[in-house]
Amino acid sequence: MKKMTAIFLSLLFAVSLAACGAKAPEGEDVKEETKAEDMNNEKKDEERKKDDASAKTDLNVFAAASMTESLEELKTVFEEENPDLNLIFNFDSSGTLKTQIAEGANCDVFISAAKKQMDELDPNRASKASNITIDPNTRFDLLENEVVLAVKENFDKDIRSFDDIKKDKVGTIALGNADVPVGQYSESLLKNMGIWEMIQDKISFGSNVKEVTSWLKEGAVDCGIIYSTDAKAAGLKIVATTNPDMLDKKVIYPAALIENSSNREASEKFLEFLKSDRAREVFVKYGFKPAS
Repeated sequence: MKKMTAIFLSLLFAVSLAACGAKAPEGEDVKEETKAEDMNNEKKDEERKKDDASAKTDLNVFAAASMTESLEELKTVFEEENPDLNLIFNFDSSGTLKTQIAEGANCDVFISAAKKQMDELDPNRASKASNITIDPNTRFDLLENEVVLAVKENFDKDIRSFDDIKKDKVGTIALGNADVPVGQYSESLLKNMGIWEMIQDKISFGSNVKEVTSWLKEGAVDCGIIYSTDAKAAGLKIVATTNPDMLDKKVIYPAALIENSSNREASEKFLEFLKSDRAREVFVKYGFKPAS
């Protein structure tokens, strides 16, 4: 009888041990529950972000490439003040942007680096060249810029003036294409100086002011004509600034709402924001002047 009792107790002890071994430690259960809860919260956060993004209105702004740095900074300010709006920028030469708009690209606001491209979308101008137009009642002159001769910092050639372009010390010069505002301003200046024809074999043409600026920064050319804002943003050395009297037109940046915009109220709000003191501070910071 004692032997049977011993065997029974041994079996009962073994079963108890097995049961204890099969149960996960209490700490592991807590960890698994916490991990599952964290994953669930992350999923909810992602879904919330998607909902917030889908609730925002996208505002498509086509702007001259020279405005990249200033508008990117203002994007943060504007979206903080208007959490229901999301600014989407398309930066390029004003000529390229004008063509894209005329061909039906989704655009709400256009900011050009010259009046010419804006005029070609203005139904009140004789030069209008598109069925898609701006709303002329929203058009205004936003900014003014300067055309400068720039070189790479610590450049070893002694280039000090626009007149040096025609000299042997300048082997290559970068300019914007003829359909790019900065290229049009440059051509106007060099023709008025009487040196346009004599420097043709020195010129490399860029598709927009940022490409010309990039060549200068890389040292791919001896000098280039760009805007003062781009020279400052890229850390280039400005060796000469254009006398406005040597240009056919002032360097004015007009802005306007596209007539067929589906976001008219939001677009008008953004245009008003561009006129604000906060926006003006940022523009001045990057070298622009308020249009006079």
